[in-house]
Amino acid sequence: MQQLLFLGFNPVAMVVGVATVVDGYKLPYSIRILLESAIRNCDEFQVKSNDVEKIIDWQNTAPKLVEIPFKPARVLLQDFTGVPAVVDLACMRDAMNNLGGDSSKINPLVPVDLVIDHSVQVDVARSENAVQSNMELEFQRNKERFAFLKWGSNAFDNMLVVPPGSGIVHQVNLEYLGRVVFNTNGLLYPDSVVGTDSHTTMIDGLGVAGWGVGGIEAEATMLGQPMSMVLPGVVGFKLSGKLRNGVTATDLVLTVTQMLRRHGVVGKFVEFYGEGMSELSLADRATIANMSPEYGATMGFFPVDHVTLQYLRLTGRSDETVAMIESYLRANKMFVDYTEPQTERVYSAYLELQLEEVEPCISGPKRPHDRVPLKEMKSDWHSCLDSRVGFKGFAVPKEAQSKVAEFDYLGTSAQLRHGDVVIAAITSCTNTSNPSVMLGAALVAKKACELGLEVKPWIKTSLAPGSGVVTKYLQKSGLQKYLNQLGFHIVGYGCTTCIGNSGDIHEAVAAAITENDLVAAAVLSGNRNFEGRVHPLTRANYLASPPLVVAYALAGTVVQSNVLPDMFKATYQAITKGNPMWNDLSVSAQSLYAWEPTSTYIHEPPYFKGMTMSPPGPYCVKDAYCLLSFGDSITTDHISPAGSIHKDSPAARYLMERGVDRRDFNSYGSRRGNDEVMARGTFANIRIVNKFLGGEVGPKTIHIPSAEKLSVFDAAMRYKSEGQDTIILAGAEYGSGSSRDWAAKGPMLLGVKAVIAKSFERIHRSNLVGMGIIPMCFKTGEDTETLGLTGHERYTIDLPSSISEIRPGQDVKVTTDNGKSFTCTLRFDTEVELEYFNHGGILQYVIRNLIGSNQ
Repeated sequence: MQQLLFLGFNPVAMVVGVATVVDGYKLPYSIRILLESAIRNCDEFQVKSNDVEKIIDWQNTAPKLVEIPFKPARVLLQDFTGVPAVVDLACMRDAMNNLGGDSSKINPLVPVDLVIDHSVQVDVARSENAVQSNMELEFQRNKERFAFLKWGSNAFDNMLVVPPGSGIVHQVNLEYLGRVVFNTNGLLYPDSVVGTDSHTTMIDGLGVAGWGVGGIEAEATMLGQPMSMVLPGVVGFKLSGKLRNGVTATDLVLTVTQMLRRHGVVGKFVEFYGEGMSELSLADRATIANMSPEYGATMGFFPVDHVTLQYLRLTGRSDETVAMIESYLRANKMFVDYTEPQTERVYSAYLELQLEEVEPCISGPKRPHDRVPLKEMKSDWHSCLDSRVGFKGFAVPKEAQSKVAEFDYLGTSAQLRHGDVVIAAITSCTNTSNPSVMLGAALVAKKACELGLEVKPWIKTSLAPGSGVVTKYLQKSGLQKYLNQLGFHIVGYGCTTCIGNSGDIHEAVAAAITENDLVAAAVLSGNRNFEGRVHPLTRANYLASPPLVVAYALAGTVVQSNVLPDMFKATYQAITKGNPMWNDLSVSAQSLYAWEPTSTYIHEPPYFKGMTMSPPGPYCVKDAYCLLSFGDSITTDHISPAGSIHKDSPAARYLMERGVDRRDFNSYGSRRGNDEVMARGTFANIRIVNKFLGGEVGPKTIHIPSAEKLSVFDAAMRYKSEGQDTIILAGAEYGSGSSRDWAAKGPMLLGVKAVIAKSFERIHRSNLVGMGIIPMCFKTGEDTETLGLTGHERYTIDLPSSISEIRPGQDVKVTTDNGKSFTCTLRFDTEVELEYFNHGGILQYVIRNLIGSNQ
């Protein structure tokens, strides 16, 4: 071990040290990546030799939930989260300047890839020119936001910005940005990445360790801070056999998601292995890896093997680069060669799936892990109609289940019933990266056209590929015309229906649904189907493979002849050239951003107002009111929706007061650079259920002192004006879903000081810490019901006044004004998180450290 520590200070020798250390061990491949990073960055300051020892002894230390630092090789920002990240960097420069520091120090120290995945609002769907029309609309609506990011690409060093229209961030990462092995001035080391979207995990299918973090945590990583993480357990998932004909990667991933959800993998790595791996294409692996957030794992990792190398060549990486990657990984015992005898890895737990047992399925109607085999779909749907309102129920009375709504559609008589599809979208990074399912969908369309079948004209159909490569191979195969004939025209290259950018459905259809209280359906090839996410009027939302979105039929086998390396090369060579609309954007060359006070897209947030060099220290929570009381599975979409801005919401009022016409509201996602809009959009999901309202659905709450029912924003502002703190009570899995930093920033701006829940989603808990909000968990077996809490009490959290007296995971007493008290677990999980809390947030911590290190 002493020899290893000596090697740890020599960058060239370190990588040899990794091979030496792990050769005699059976460490999972995913843990070896953490080990290599620790050895390479070991400086006895940010990364210590003791941290290296913890990782080497993973089998014994992981069950103890020990803390380790991790320095990823790069950071990935998506447009939605990239805008607030660049806003924060611009604000940090201002704050640094105001405190007498050198503002030029605020620069990414770790390579940053920022993809302007402009999340196309599907306004134009069934049209040959849908791509161009939607792109023009996007630039009209988002010109200010795009110009701000273009300014950032010039103002900050070490930042690559991929212009809009290039594709969905995760597919661009897979096809173009992923290095697999970095070569920095001759020093080779594994690619690893943290991204500001939870589906960053898609890159794990390429053998690159990656997962989603909050935007604020990503910003600290960009600025050279190590990530503090708990050394994870690793679940080994063995794949055997081969998928049957007609079974898709989507069917496989929905099956895997259900298995892993049942097993419980929150906070863990999942590592796939076994002879069945050779039967899975890289695209199939990426589909499974992409869904890691849905099965709850930090990542679903596929070690590099010959399939990976084949994909790298397919996507246009040079032969020299691929040879370097293979040589480096083989030398460091990080390459899997299935032609050689396999050494069994040691895992924390084991699962196995026989691939031939997977059957066609879909998932829904409200959660991605509620898998339904196709053969059981009819009975399951009737059960959903009958069952009480919940994840699998709509409580439609028997006598109303056969209701028929008559309406006029453009002069034609039409009908709608419960369960009728009004949105059918081939969308999302999960599936549009996979040629087999995309070509399968096109073959289904071809067969349907040959049989003379048509899609009803009032169903909103759309196709949003993950990159321009998909368009090339669909056109080369001669199959795109059949998709077009059924109405699946390409609408753009970005997140669409999956993130709520479905656009409006026809007003006659909308009226038929609302006036008859119909449970209308959407079918999409996405990864999220939470209530209120896809469209406000589709209460039943089902995830399905692209072929099933078009029809429940057979998939084809024409991938290899139509997906060629030249397509990838041509598509991504154009990235650095941008496009005419992007290139025409005029931006300032100043290093400090000139804030425009009247802007409704980019606004200077108040995070650093009144900041001094002295940390404020821990705050106490005394006699706080409960702003909201929730049950289980409150997602980040509930907390901070990304979709449309409702016409009667506080955000809509704010925009109208500033002269923004309703048709130009755009979405919450597109306005993430404006804290005034996003604070008003916090808890604005129209499907949110607050216990204060006795089952009523909608973004309202009770202002307890006055007993008035108000919008959540208005109630929060009244509490703030009265000088009252607020907290939130919640059930299990609070903050599940997308890694949305505004789901933490918004509550902070509303004055929320603490969240007490049964459990938290990993990234959201970290985001709350980063914004200075106290996360706490009820003790096992306790919740608001067992403790008899109505939410109308006032809550005092008994925290020590000195940070030195607080420790990670300690018990904390909570008392109420009616005499009840209970104990919670404080969910600051590491010493580093306590330091963030001491400074009032992670960004303040970074600024003070940067200034302090230069004095």
